[in-house]
Amino acid sequence: MIYSRSDFFFDFESPVIQDLIQEFNTASLSDKEKASLTYLKVRDGWRYNPYRISFQMDHYKASYIAQKAEGHCIDKSILLIACLRGLGIPARLHLAKVKNHIAVERLEEKFGTNEMTPHGMVNIYLDDQWLKASPAFNASLCAKCNVAPLEFTGEQDSIFQEYDKEGGKFMEYLDDYGHFPDVPIEFIRKNIIEHYPKFQHLINSNKELIL
Repeated sequence: MIYSRSDFFFDFESPVIQDLIQEFNTASLSDKEKASLTYLKVRDGWRYNPYRISFQMDHYKASYIAQKAEGHCIDKSILLIACLRGLGIPARLHLAKVKNHIAVERLEEKFGTNEMTPHGMVNIYLDDQWLKASPAFNASLCAKCNVAPLEFTGEQDSIFQEYDKEGGKFMEYLDDYGHFPDVPIEFIRKNIIEHYPKFQHLINSNKELIL
């Protein structure tokens, strides 16, 4: 299956990814357990940071992302996909557009809106079905936002929380761009230019956006 193989972006054969998944690469764990534990490791092992975006292809390699301390949603999704594939679990990248309703002041200052696109999540193939999982928000960030962190059990979808603990709106899905066989750099570039035109000159120069 195409969604099980190692390639340029999901390079799970690299030593750094093999080191990450070593503790889960055992016959004593079911695929659901492997997926759940790996999800938690990526969710909380890399701090979520939406303010640093690169268009250099090497920066989207799982082995490169694994050596950073933080990443945005697409980074963390790529890392999770590579880890899952390395454990023999098919996985693929899924993109969408979302709206954030909590702690949006800095988002609106930097992006001019509280709509975030493209948002990256992961499709995971378990028990003959594709499940959605979003590893973006680490547990410590969720605590600051008064939101329960997302869990993934391998039984059902695990996508952004619609409400916070008080019942207020938190995340809203606006558009679904579907899944991709690799990391669609050109789609990401065009999508960001379309939604955030003030970044166009930086994107066209291939500079990393540090907001």
